[in-house]
Amino acid sequence: MTTAGVIRPGRDSDAAGFISLIGACWGEYPGCVLDVDNEAPELRALATHVAGRGGALWAAEVSGAVVGMIAAVPLNHDQAWEISRMYVAQSHRGTGLANELLRKAEGHARAAGAKRMVLWTDTRFEAAHKFYEKNSYVRAGSIRVLDDRSRSLEFRYAKPITGTVVEVLDPAAAVSAERRLAEVLKACVDDGAVVGFLAPLPIEKARAFWRERGSEVAAAKRVILASWVDGEIGGCLQLDLDVPENQTHRAEVRQLLVHPEFRRRGVGRELMARIDQAALAHGRRILVLRTWPGGPAETIVRSLGWAFVGVIPGYAIRPTGEPVDEGYWWKRIE
Repeated sequence: MTTAGVIRPGRDSDAAGFISLIGACWGEYPGCVLDVDNEAPELRALATHVAGRGGALWAAEVSGAVVGMIAAVPLNHDQAWEISRMYVAQSHRGTGLANELLRKAEGHARAAGAKRMVLWTDTRFEAAHKFYEKNSYVRAGSIRVLDDRSRSLEFRYAKPITGTVVEVLDPAAAVSAERRLAEVLKACVDDGAVVGFLAPLPIEKARAFWRERGSEVAAAKRVILASWVDGEIGGCLQLDLDVPENQTHRAEVRQLLVHPEFRRRGVGRELMARIDQAALAHGRRILVLRTWPGGPAETIVRSLGWAFVGVIPGYAIRPTGEPVDEGYWWKRIE
């Protein structure tokens, strides 16, 4: 039982309900046409079709009517599973049903050994993009062109779902990670992190910050590393490449952020351990960073071979208003 009804295994007998739900969702977007007989005949027996691919299908039912659906099927590479056929009736959005459906599908895939989830979504389905991005999916790969009546173009989204995984975000991924990275930044600042902002940090200000960082990734001026913890972005780290022309052999490491919910799980260490590789990929062999003395990053930095330079007293202001010292560190990498 859910807040919006019952989630149960989907059945072939749900065909009429599935077709009606998908048709209504597509009908919200001009130009989207559901042609079942010519382009999606599997909807007539979707449970059988999904089971034949080794996957699972669920339906959300309220008073006998199908108001939501989702499927998960294994792919033939990289221990990946695909989310497909995810739809929620307009009347049941905002109830938590979409999140419950997604958790159900991801949990099934994880239990079956999946390391990564992928999905495709029409470029016109902006509400769906926001939902997936809030759930730590990021754009991955090129746009897919479908030769269908709707003239569909689809974005590919993906994320790791098992353990702690650090990945470099390309420009598309950086832009699509804006919502979740903003939540991480706000949580850290509001918890007292000294990273350039005062608390409480408005979420729109946090999003504007990451929007600008995404444009810098596209301009090859910045690298963003994100860390997923069991499928959720829990931390991030940046490498600032925008230096004077006589200093292009160096870069500055900025803002090691770990969401308070994911601390003491090795997230910060994993991010810092990957920064050398990211720097070398851009020809940088000297790294510098700043951190406040006694802060959570200092132990990590020291253990990874960084050399301490010194402290500037009262360099910054804590989010709560008190002055704080700033320590400088550097490292040469080979």
